[in-house]
Amino acid sequence: MNLLIYGNGLKKVTNSAKKIGFNLVKKNPNLVASFGGDGTFMLAERVFPGVPKFYLKNSRVCKKCFHFSNEEVLKKIKNKKYTIEEYIKISAKAKNKNICGLNEIIVHNKDPRKAIRYKIFINGRKIGEEIIGDGVVIASPYGSTGYYRSITDSFFEVGIGVAFNNSTEQSDHMVIKENSKIKIKITRGVAVAYADNHSEEIELESGDEIFINKSNETAKIIKVL
Repeated sequence: MNLLIYGNGLKKVTNSAKKIGFNLVKKNPNLVASFGGDGTFMLAERVFPGVPKFYLKNSRVCKKCFHFSNEEVLKKIKNKKYTIEEYIKISAKAKNKNICGLNEIIVHNKDPRKAIRYKIFINGRKIGEEIIGDGVVIASPYGSTGYYRSITDSFFEVGIGVAFNNSTEQSDHMVIKENSKIKIKITRGVAVAYADNHSEEIELESGDEIFINKSNETAKIIKVL
């Protein structure tokens, strides 16, 4: 079984993986182990999209890491005591650029001192009036326990979540069907759109539109038994 371990400070965990019998590789893996926290896992999914992945803990902040030790996790994987679950990802397109996230697509004011104004459309229907605030988070079920939850104090297991960030007027969050098509139009101000913790961003100015929907990609995440 070809395993690639992604992260920093790998010496200790790679030694354990070799002793357990894994063939460690640097490309074309059958499985990817993310050695870090939640952020490392999102980066691993970006670099190796669609390859089944699991967590090895190397961070105090890893909400989705296993309660087992890393060595126990590796032994369970080697003995095929696991299942693979598929999760939707969220993609966005604007200005001939595409971004894709495991957790969410975020549209946020570029200057934190200045709110943006925008309109949101779902399946062609405008939702409410012009919204003034810091932006909006479009989350997957997998990502709903992250930024989305910090805004809404809730999470969900099916669909796509829409959370309005620091709006000047009450704007209730929504969970919509996963095949929904979302359009956001910036009506005033400068915003940036980005996916997860990726460094790339799309700058959006007044009049620009960004289109967001379920990606054709899925994430395959391993759960040990």
